[in-house]
Formats: sequence, C-alpha cells, structure tokens
Amino acid sequence: MSLMKTLLLLAVPTVSALEWADGTGKLPALGWNSWNAYHCDINETLILDAAKAMVEFGFKDAGYEYVNLDDCWSVKSGRDNETQQIIPDPVRFPNGISGLADQIHELGFKIGIYSSAGTATCAGYPASIGYESIDAATWAAWSIDYLKYDNCNVPSNWTDECEACVYSLGNPDEYVNGTCVDPEKYCPAGYDYSASNSARRYEIMRDALQAQNRTILYSLCSWGTAGVEQWGNQTGNSWRMSGDIGSGFSSIASILNMNSFILNDVDFWGRPDADMLEVGNSGINLAEQRTHFAFWAAMKSPLLIGTNLNTASDDAKSILLNEHLLTFNQDDVYGAPAKPYKWGTNPDYTFNASNPAEFWSGESQKGTLVLMLNTLADSRNMTADFGEIPQLVGDATYSVLDIWTGDGLGSFESSITVEVASHDTAAFLITP
Repeated sequence: MSLMKTLLLLAVPTVSALEWADGTGKLPALGWNSWNAYHCDINETLILDAAKAMVEFGFKDAGYEYVNLDDCWSVKSGRDNETQQIIPDPVRFPNGISGLADQIHELGFKIGIYSSAGTATCAGYPASIGYESIDAATWAAWSIDYLKYDNCNVPSNWTDECEACVYSLGNPDEYVNGTCVDPEKYCPAGYDYSASNSARRYEIMRDALQAQNRTILYSLCSWGTAGVEQWGNQTGNSWRMSGDIGSGFSSIASILNMNSFILNDVDFWGRPDADMLEVGNSGINLAEQRTHFAFWAAMKSPLLIGTNLNTASDDAKSILLNEHLLTFNQDDVYGAPAKPYKWGTNPDYTFNASNPAEFWSGESQKGTLVLMLNTLADSRNMTADFGEIPQLVGDATYSVLDIWTGDGLGSFESSITVEVASHDTAAFLITP
C-alpha cells in the first residue's frame, strides 16, 4: 500500500466537535468576505454595498448569510488605553462596527470580523493574543456573528517545539508524494499536535467565545499547520487546511489535491476550509471557475465569495448561485463530502499538485453527485463508469442531470461519457 493511501485511510482521533446549541456550524458557512476583492481597502460603504448586492442578485435567497470583514478594520496605532478594546477605524467605519452590524442585520444577514492569534494581524493591526476575553466580549457586544482567526505574528513564547509537514506549492522539491523528504526538520511520527502551543492559542479564543451570551461561529485560519486536523474539529467550526489561495488555477488544483487526502472523517459540525473563493476574479477562466466552485462545494468547504458582486460577470454569479451544488454543500441529512473514487491521470492515491484526483462522487438527498475534472491542457472524453462509483451499481440504469445547465440528459446504462474542456469539470446528479 502506498504511503498516501495509508495516510488517507488513517482515522483522525475521535474528539468532540464544537457544537452550538442553535445549530450554527453544523453545515458549512455561506457568505462573502472582503479580502480577495479588496484586501485592506475596506470601509462601511463598501461592506454595505456588498451586502445590498447579495440581496439584489439573489444570494440572500440562495442561502448566503454572512457578510465578513477581513483584516484592516481597526486603527493601527493600538488599543483603547482604558478599556483595552480594539478601536474601529473612525474614518472607514464612522458608525463603528456595532453600527455596521446593525445595518447588516437589518438586511437579513449575519456579520463576521477578523483577528489573529498573535501580537498583530497579518497586515500589522492590533490582534488578540493575550486579549481573548476582552475581544470576545467586545465582539459579542457589537453583535458579531462570525470570527476568522488568523495565524500571523505569533510571539516567541507561543511558538511550537517542532513543525508539522505541510505541503507548499512554492517548495515542491521538499516533498515526495506529499511527504517531507527531510523528516528531521519536523515533528516525529505519532506526535500529539493537540498538545501544541498552536492548539492552545486557538483553544483560548474558543473558550472566550463560548463564554459570551452570543453565538459567534469560529473559523480557524491556521494554514494547515500544527497538525490542525487532529484538533481543529474540537476547537473551531472550520479550519484552514492550507496556505492562502492564489488567483491562478495552479493554486486551486494544489489545494484540491491536498484536501482530497483529509476528507475521510469530515461530517457535520466541522470541516477543512479550502479558503475563500476566487470565482469572479481575474486569473482563472470560466471553466476553471466552474471547477473551483464545484469542488469547494462538493468538499463541504465553507463557501465565502471573494469578489465584487457589482462588477462580477453574469456567468460568475451563475456559478456562485448554482442550486444543485449549494444544495449538496448544505445537505442536512448527509454531512460527508464528495471524495475521489479514482485519480484518473495518475495512479490512485498519487499526491500531485498539478493533476489531482479527477473522478469524485458523493451522496445527497437529491441523488449521487459525480464530478469529472479534466486536469490536462486539451479537451478529452471522460467516462463515469457506474461500477466504479461507490454509491451506484455497475449494470444498472440511471437518470443523469447536468448540474451546469439543469438539463436532464436522459437514462444511461452502466456509464456516461462526455467531452470535458481543459480545466473544466463535468458535474452530474445521478438518480435511479
């Protein structure tokens, strides 16, 4: 058995998931985040315009519910000398974050905020380590509903005694089939990452949030480090499984490849976060945007839009509003994600950032979701063989619906073959 197959089959230690009494976090979060489109150039008007666009273009009706501020919402000089609270930028947010939250709630959405488990955020603004209780209470008083908690500027007394091996697209020569080639640089096999300083940093904020009289969904942004797959589910509602997403297809394929090996134990109440969506932004064509959204939805990742909806193309908005993929992502009976049933271009269980697993399936109330990704440079015919799909029977006849067009394609016996363009994904809903 290959090393990556062994890793795929290993069970993550059983832990209690972070569950909120009102059901928050049972399903992946749906919403919008400011960072991918605007980075630090945010203000009250821009955030409200984004929320209004979500109403106007049908995203609220489709189930998107969070409007999230990312980094740079506060003053950069420090905290309030008396209260020790982080101070909202009075120029960018003249009504404060509390006033913005009131307006977001009036539009029917929830609001999210950002901080980091370090001395400063990634952009250098005040962060929350050492101030967890103050910040959690402040956000609850401001009626915040969601926290993205980043991993920048960790002080030396909180660093871990050793590092976990995490794949990086920028340093591919350091890995063989997803395994670090220099194990002496990293924590030993069998290391208990749940006892790490990183786990503790994030647990402290979890406890502070749970001490409030308000539910605040907790999104860990630890970049896949410190063996977060061991402790993320008991600590947060989602946990980033990689470094930041980039705007090109190579980044999307790399994250898809990494996530394909850690989905076996994903279900309700917690999930790896494949990062915010790039659909609608430059750098990826429409075929690649379809693939990006289809797999993020199928993997049950949180779906946080990262584009300016007022300028996004109708095609991009149509992808983000795809009814069938949103329904699969938000299925309240089947919590498990779609998973690879065949790698395709490469032998099964091959860790390859350019050609990840191409054939996927997942069970839902509406039927079996089947995805076929063409990772190659040219169009090609691809076949979904029913006998290879775990949820189907090989010699049976099934009805097939094209998820992108919404058209029923008819009944097929044993298999269906379609032409798939480069970097595009054929997506079907298959029912008896």
